[in-house]
Amino acid sequence: MDRRIMMLVIGLVFGTGFGFLMAASQGITLDGHDHATGHGGNHDHAAMAPLAIPAQDAPTLAAEVFKDPVAGWNLKLTVTNFAFSPQNASLDHVPGEGHAHVYANGEKLARLYGPWFHLDHLPEGDVTLDVTLNANSHQELAVDGAPLRVSVPVKN
Repeated sequence: MDRRIMMLVIGLVFGTGFGFLMAASQGITLDGHDHATGHGGNHDHAAMAPLAIPAQDAPTLAAEVFKDPVAGWNLKLTVTNFAFSPQNASLDHVPGEGHAHVYANGEKLARLYGPWFHLDHLPEGDVTLDVTLNANSHQELAVDGAPLRVSVPVKN
């Protein structure tokens, strides 16, 4: 193989890798979100108006928290009339699907794309975990003006 072609290939490989490393170190990911400002990125989904959905066949949400035998906590969600759809996150609302957001003492920890989630650690002391059901568009779902949200106290 011609030496110039080999040097071009090496340059492309290392240049691409370096570019990805630089982007990742700045919080830029391939999912189209800027994650540089923490777990929730710089998007303030909490400021979005809730999405009112009809009461008939509306989703329901319940949550339980279990101390993990090794470390942290395990969060279990029970939902009805709702399908987790990570493939459609950040897209348009589709009735009956979306994801959940989990908060500890009001601070967003993560998006949940399924019914179980492991929390590595929680703040010290008494913690309130809030879980919301959200549309693909990240709007919190609400029925008759009440958000689809549950709160679970945790003694840490």
